[in-house]
Amino acid sequence: MEWASFLIGGLVGGALALLVAASAITRRIVRLRAAEARARRQERLAELGALTAGLAHEIKNPLSTIGLNVQLASEAISESALPEDERLMLVRRVETVSRESTRLANILNDFLRFAGRIKLAPIECDLREIIEELVDFYRPQCLLQQVTLRSDLPATATVARVDPALVKQALLNLMINATQAMGSVDAPGRELLIRLERVVPQVQRASKTLEPEEIAIHVIDTGPGIPAERHAEIFRPYVTGRKGGTGLGLAVTRRIVEEHGGRIELHSEPGRGSDFTVRLPVAGPTASQTEGADDVARKTVLDRLFRRAESIEH
Repeated sequence: MEWASFLIGGLVGGALALLVAASAITRRIVRLRAAEARARRQERLAELGALTAGLAHEIKNPLSTIGLNVQLASEAISESALPEDERLMLVRRVETVSRESTRLANILNDFLRFAGRIKLAPIECDLREIIEELVDFYRPQCLLQQVTLRSDLPATATVARVDPALVKQALLNLMINATQAMGSVDAPGRELLIRLERVVPQVQRASKTLEPEEIAIHVIDTGPGIPAERHAEIFRPYVTGRKGGTGLGLAVTRRIVEEHGGRIELHSEPGRGSDFTVRLPVAGPTASQTEGADDVARKTVLDRLFRRAESIEH
């Protein structure tokens, strides 16, 4: 009986060991297959990204030709001997073609900026100078929109390691967004404030170490404000509350900020304006970020295109 019990116990133990081993092998196979599927998917996304960017570039070339010919046609119509009413009608139609081709070109440019890789060229520079140049550049547009543009800058240099051109682009997108938001409200006292400040590092409770030193750039407007439930979605690609908007401006801004190793925050309430805060590390981006790593939003757009391509194939 003892030998029988020992034999039965051995068989049961062996069976259990085999089951455990089989389960481990199964899990390993599942993980390997999942890894292979992810690799194939990433390769397909990369191919699709290159394809869509190439297609966008190919579309831009005939658009430029259309724009030039529309301009020549408009001049010819204006100088023609046609009756006044016919000439005005043709001019309006040509202007419509010109306006729509320009809009399509802007959409393509936004897409290329968003879908392409961002390669940073960070240098140490004074953020005050960047903002002063940007304010001088954008002031005429604010005057046209009857918006008072102000800046609040530190008295001393605020140096950080950033890509000046891309930081200007990110902030300009926020300023354009703020101006357009204020334009949707017919109210006096439209103001746009750009504030720069150095953030005092705080001690992290868990590790008791200082957080990385940051600078904060606030883009504050007196517009209609944004409901809390829309705070997350407005940074997603192709989400816009403005007629004719591409919905890529804020998405591009977020990409640029995150490539710098920073983040963008939004504080806004309906009827009380908005405060978009760009936080950038003073030390600059890490090596992996300067290589232009993909972010979630870019992958989301390409993944949607990938899924559509798959549905067409099947």
